[in-house]
Amino acid sequence: MAEPGAGLTWGVERRLEFIEFRLFWEGGVNRSDIIEKFGVSVPQASKDLTLYQERAPQNAVYDKSAKRYVASDRFEPCFLKPDPSRYLSQLRSVSDGILDLSDAWIGQFPTFDAVPSPVRGVRAEILRSVISAIRRSDAVEVRYQSLSRPEPRWRWLSPHAIAFDGFRWHARAFCNTDRTFKDFLLSRILETRETRSNEIASSADRDWHEFVTLEIGPHPDLSGTQKQVIALDYDMHGGKTMIRVRKALLYYALRRLGLDTDPSARRPQDQQIILLNRVHIDHLLGSDESALGA
Repeated sequence: MAEPGAGLTWGVERRLEFIEFRLFWEGGVNRSDIIEKFGVSVPQASKDLTLYQERAPQNAVYDKSAKRYVASDRFEPCFLKPDPSRYLSQLRSVSDGILDLSDAWIGQFPTFDAVPSPVRGVRAEILRSVISAIRRSDAVEVRYQSLSRPEPRWRWLSPHAIAFDGFRWHARAFCNTDRTFKDFLLSRILETRETRSNEIASSADRDWHEFVTLEIGPHPDLSGTQKQVIALDYDMHGGKTMIRVRKALLYYALRRLGLDTDPSARRPQDQQIILLNRVHIDHLLGSDESALGA
């Protein structure tokens, strides 16, 4: 049997995905939704709805009183896999001001809010310089304010990637001053000036290219039903879940998950999860004792 999207242009398939998104999450869709979201003509929107019915004949029925197509009892997604993360990420992006309401696929927003994150002062010209250096494989001279020195200083960086630690954006770069690959907060790059050809390949950053798997499980001191709900929270199977992370970002991942301290330091109800392969991770962090609780 041919795939529902076979033979369709990207634009048409995208609009059919939108139709299905609205049918699944909001129960219905009409022509004006398609026109408003994609700027197409009335005939094109009608054609899209007709095509959707041809490709997924059991999914939608026309409700004359509501003047829209509604999801049928036999609805089965054909053009997209309903993804809670995608839906919730749109809510979060709108809350953070990253996505405008008019650009979201959600039509009827539930009442929502999110804990605000501090605004990180990354300047556009700094980000542009770093991205340009990455794209051209150049080194760039930056004036960087670290917390280990009272005053900023100029140094040559050879950036090859940008990383987000859950709170802040970093440039992953070879530091010509310290002669090693390190993370540099974009907000602490005060200015840039000259560029030159890069002297070291990004492939030499072994920690960036190596991946580590964290094995996460419920805290053993929780009750049986508490463990079950934590397993649901983290989509665990067989009492654990696996999280794959670059070794260069390992410290940030552990800190964000609350696994950078000894689990006995907090109540099980607060800690909730533990690192099942802690000995292996400690070894990777280069500590004879527990690097996560030292």
